[in-house]
Amino acid sequence: MALIRVNFMAKSLHRTVSALVVLPTDKISFGPQKVSRPKKYKTLYLLHGIFGSEVDWISGTRIQRWAEEKDLAVVMPAGENSFYTDHPWNSEYYSEFIAKDLVEFTRASFPLSDKKEDTFIGGLSMGGYGALYNGLKYHDTFGAIVALSAGLIVNEDMPKSVQNPVFFPDEDGYKHMVFGADLNSTLTSEINPKVLIAKLVSQKVALPKLYFAIGEDDHLLAANQDYAKLLDELGIEYTFVVDHGAHEWDFWDRHIKLALDWLPLDNATSGANSGNITG
Repeated sequence: MALIRVNFMAKSLHRTVSALVVLPTDKISFGPQKVSRPKKYKTLYLLHGIFGSEVDWISGTRIQRWAEEKDLAVVMPAGENSFYTDHPWNSEYYSEFIAKDLVEFTRASFPLSDKKEDTFIGGLSMGGYGALYNGLKYHDTFGAIVALSAGLIVNEDMPKSVQNPVFFPDEDGYKHMVFGADLNSTLTSEINPKVLIAKLVSQKVALPKLYFAIGEDDHLLAANQDYAKLLDELGIEYTFVVDHGAHEWDFWDRHIKLALDWLPLDNATSGANSGNITG
């Protein structure tokens, strides 16, 4: 299994960025049978959480091992602390970077399928939000979304005024930094995943397959359950797993494996379920 670090110019961010790519092109088969490889690999674009980097998934989980078993390419970009949304006020378009620049560059550079049904996006915490938001926004690109411990922090508590936004520990100030100065308008815009998915349903868009998982001791549990309730109200099919654990790598390591089992990585149709599953 090849692990490749790439540096490339992202037009949407106006600078060179880094990413790690797991590519199963060098698999060796011991025995008389020759390994058959697809010409174009199915691909998972996997987003890290806050304070993280492109190395998080490799150091925190066994994603490389499982990607090799599944013949899956995995692309892990550096998203900084952006929540993977566009920031026009400082000309940094992280959403466009993830769904356009990154996808276009990796498809041009590696043997990746360009089919929607072979292209997936996932992430944890901040990256879980980023996967959900960008997977829905760019529904013509991504065929499935995996959101682990999704950071669904765009909610009714957001409309607050902050004179001098700073990073942590001022959480309200941080929300202004990543979502914009006017949080009132953010709440009613497509940056709110509730607004976005309701809009897509009203437009009768073919949505990506949806997979959520969160720990029963995770502080984001209520927000994820609230989103699942909305999906029920909208009549959307999805898979939602609530399992033991918290906001931690043990949980994400366990559940990225289950998410890969759920993804349509072979000829069989993945077993999506409607409603809540408690494991």
